[in-house]
This record gives sequence, C-alpha cells and structure tokens, in this order.
Amino acid sequence: MILSKRRRIYLMRHGSVTYFDTDGTPFLPEAVPLNAQGRAQATAAGQVFATEDIRFDRVIVSGLPRTVETANLVLAATGQALEPEHWPELEEIRGGKLSTIADRDLKEAFVGAFEGVVPEHKQFLGGETIGQLLDRVHPAMNRLRADTRWDTVLLVLHGGVNRAILSYALTGSRLFLGNLAQTAGCINALDVGEDARDWVLRIANYAPPSTLQGETRGTTMEALLDQYKKFRGL
Repeated sequence: MILSKRRRIYLMRHGSVTYFDTDGTPFLPEAVPLNAQGRAQATAAGQVFATEDIRFDRVIVSGLPRTVETANLVLAATGQALEPEHWPELEEIRGGKLSTIADRDLKEAFVGAFEGVVPEHKQFLGGETIGQLLDRVHPAMNRLRADTRWDTVLLVLHGGVNRAILSYALTGSRLFLGNLAQTAGCINALDVGEDARDWVLRIANYAPPSTLQGETRGTTMEALLDQYKKFRGL
C-alpha cells in the first residue's frame, strides 16, 4: 500500500492583545503588542511544540506586531533560530472607522462576520468584506502549497484569516465559516497533499495553557463589543 505524502501546516492565532483601554477607547489595531496573557499563551504553545520536538522549515507571519511577537516567543521556546517571513496579504480582515457605525448597528458590525456561513458581501466593522479577505488569503495559500521546498511550516496569523484558511480546507471553496472559534494563541494542524483538494484537518483550536477553554463561552468579538460599548456609554 502506498501512503499519501502530505506536508504539515501548523496554523496559530497570535496571543492575546488589548484592543481597548479601560474606558473603551480603541488602540490602533495595526500596532498593538501582546499583553501579559498573550505572551504566556505564545510561550505555552512553543513549549507544546518543544515537547513534541516539532521543527519548522519556515515560519510565516502577517507582519503585524502581534504575529511577529507570538512567532518569536514560540521559536524561543523551541530553540529554533528562524527568521519569520512577512506576508502582508495574510493580515487580519480590516475594519473601518468605528466612529461611523451607528449604535444600533454595533452588534452586527462586530459579530456579523463571524456567524454561520457568512456571505461575501458582509463587512467587518464597516470595512473590508469577507469576499475581499478571501481574494487575498486563497492565492497566498495556493502559493505556499505550490512551493515544494518545505515539509513543516508554522503560520502565525489572525482569527479571521485563520477562519478563511480553515474554511478553505474544509470545503474546498470560497465558503467562509464564521463560527470556527480561534482562541488567542491557539494551534491548528492541517496536512496538505499534492492535489488541491487534499486537505486533512488534524487539530482545531487547541489552546494551551487553557486546553479545555472552560473560562469562557463567549467569543473574542463579543468581548470586544462589550469593551467598546463603554466608550459609547451604552
């Protein structure tokens, strides 16, 4: 029997960051670093890789500081001296100006892009649409798979981008499954073969150090909505 030769993609979401201060004032999302919890999550993920003696041929990040910092902490924990590659086409889905969103539309703007099977015209926070996100994520993944010079790669990206990649793997199409949870610092494992349809999802949303995720049943965007409402006095 001939076994399929597949390569491994470890897909992480960056560790936790602080998007709003205590009164709900937003920070610039392109510049926020990891907070203390996020650094602990990234180190914990790195320790999981180290325990399993996982070695990466390449490490790819979006280039936003939170992905770079997460990747570097993972690499430090595993003792690997790799320079992360910056792929800006894999930056998080881009929101618009929060100030232009009416109070009555806040819930839909924050959580609508991550509910069920999301139509491509749906905007995230009044900004980029799901279709525009897929337009840049799918070609990037195709380009990565076309490069045969690696066997094991680590991608450290974002919640929305990860959903786009996981949805692509699960459906083989432009569907976007918004309710695929991506906890901060989580690890997904995907195997890919030579055929474009050959994806195998091995692990989804494994999140050390909180492996059973018992501390919350809410989503990231629901928590961020609650924080921002303070700024609006809602």
